[in-house]
Amino acid sequence: MTAQRKFLIAGFLIPLFAGVLAFLFVPPSASVWDDTELKTLHALTLTSLPPLAPDKSNRVADDPRAVALGQEFYFDARFSKDGAVSCASCHMPELNFQDARAHGRGMADTRRRTQSVVGSAYFEWFFWDGRRDSLWSQALSPLESANEHGGDRAQYARLISENYRAEYEALFGALPDLKNIPAHASPVGDENARAAWNKMTRADQENVSRVFANIGKAIAAYERKILPGASRFDEYVDAVTQNDYKRANEIFSDDERAGLRLFIGKANCVKCHNTPLFSDDEFHNTGIPQDAETEHDLGRAEGTIGNFEDEFKCWSEFSDDDERACPQLRYMHARAGEIMGAFKTPSLRKTQFIPPFMHNAQYVTLSEILDHYNRAPAATIGASELKPLNLNETELKQLEAFLLTLTAPVNAPPGLLQDPFASK
Repeated sequence: MTAQRKFLIAGFLIPLFAGVLAFLFVPPSASVWDDTELKTLHALTLTSLPPLAPDKSNRVADDPRAVALGQEFYFDARFSKDGAVSCASCHMPELNFQDARAHGRGMADTRRRTQSVVGSAYFEWFFWDGRRDSLWSQALSPLESANEHGGDRAQYARLISENYRAEYEALFGALPDLKNIPAHASPVGDENARAAWNKMTRADQENVSRVFANIGKAIAAYERKILPGASRFDEYVDAVTQNDYKRANEIFSDDERAGLRLFIGKANCVKCHNTPLFSDDEFHNTGIPQDAETEHDLGRAEGTIGNFEDEFKCWSEFSDDDERACPQLRYMHARAGEIMGAFKTPSLRKTQFIPPFMHNAQYVTLSEILDHYNRAPAATIGASELKPLNLNETELKQLEAFLLTLTAPVNAPPGLLQDPFASK
């Protein structure tokens, strides 16, 4: 080989190898995110999640004894009409603290999909329609719902007295005298339960209701410990923030990275799925189709009524907050035309995406959901906020790929994920 030929080959190979090395060690992702985008990404990570604020309405919210007691209440099926339904019957630890049913099922089917409790301690509103304004008041509603636990508060007060007296009194003080309390009584129960309740003295009614409220406060203390764990998304943003693009490219595929760009950009998913929990804790009408079972579901328009009718709302006598300022309730958005058919934005942080999806289980795959948001059909009730996205098939697949990077184990002590009665 002539010297000239060697020189020509070298002149070709050296730039080629330099280009290969540049590709390997300065990945394409190195120039993907500008400063504004990086701020958006960081704001979505769990490192931006503030410490859980104290719940002034629940003085035992962060008491370890309440956590332990609440865990027992959560898994105890005696808190039901027939002794067969517990909180864990629908909010299953192994299924992202929800279930795999189209509608929650206790004593009978409910009309909406079961929501997860993971990270719920950070929210101000509870249930799909936001009809409860605290984690502990939310815990009470299913206990007396005919379709869920189906029991009544007199029954539950007796259960506490007979099985949990010492643990209860260590937290809440002496139990009231229940000798004149009927076996079953409730202001929201069946006809017999309501009749028995109305025969009770006002003092006895208040005593039973306070025990009932404290049951909810213990369950809430337990649920406050059920938090989302860090996902591949969090790892990716950490790598990019540290300028470690080699690690970033190992964490995310090209499609996942492209899906993230769509999520915060063209698809505008962050309009509602923002904050480190990927939820704005607000209510939106997104035109989800209704069927015969849900065609009269008004969503938040019903929930606002439920807020003010709730016996255990923020400023009730059962709140431990002496100030009872309750700004989220006093100044909540309640214009009927804007909240008709609106439902709460669910968190996208999951241990797994478990179908069916949406408040009424209308979709069974993520691709169906993305197709809906892409088309933005008109709402069957109220007015949808959606606008067509006009994403192509590749972009939709990329968005789905990104969503799956949000899955991660629950962040909670392993012992709290176990049924304490399983070994008894």
